[in-house]
Amino acid sequence: MPTLDDDLAADPLLRQVLTSRNVTGGPIIDAVLGGLNYQIEHHLFPSMPRANLRHAQPVVAGFCAERGIPYAQCSVIASYTMAVKHLHDVGSELRPG
Repeated sequence: MPTLDDDLAADPLLRQVLTSRNVTGGPIIDAVLGGLNYQIEHHLFPSMPRANLRHAQPVVAGFCAERGIPYAQCSVIASYTMAVKHLHDVGSELRPG
């Protein structure tokens, strides 16, 4: 996820939406990840019960779409692939050449 400049980081909505991503996959992923696959909504509304995050998702996604704010979603496989690639890239300096 991007590193924000001071102006973007000062806005709570942008800070949470631009630095989070939701993991899609339907009811099975919702159950396995306990509803925390709705990371954007969880970061915007941390005290909201997890079961309600899926109901907030279309509202937040629509709000972002109306304002041209990028709203990141991807599959479980894509999410883990991005995380492993990032760890690989960060660790490349420590591996013998």
